[in-house]
Amino acid sequence: MSAEEIHRLLARLTETWNAGDSAGYAGLFTEDADYVTFFGLHLKGRQAIEETHRGLFARAIKLGESDTAPSIRFLTGDVALIVAGGTSSVDGVPDPGRTSTVTLTALRTPEGWRFASFQNSRVARP
Repeated sequence: MSAEEIHRLLARLTETWNAGDSAGYAGLFTEDADYVTFFGLHLKGRQAIEETHRGLFARAIKLGESDTAPSIRFLTGDVALIVAGGTSSVDGVPDPGRTSTVTLTALRTPEGWRFASFQNSRVARP
């Protein structure tokens, strides 16, 4: 178990997103991953993640740094639960309305650590 490996996987998630690399982004997920967007769309599998993000990456949406470090909890030696915060900008302008809390499950696979699930929730006042 290594939190450092999870931190590298999270860094790759941001790098591939900000590069607009839909194939690289989707490659960070398991073949059968469950991916739920902030508006509730459920994508099933790496191919659906890649296809959906290809269109999304045509816009100039970039991920920013969170003020808080991600929480990483190993459920087993091969499974980690991650809760992370995130911000983003559109066309270079920070958008506070896009602040999110993201919950992910990382799984150690023969390919290395990959995300098996992703849930993005917008932060909003009740």
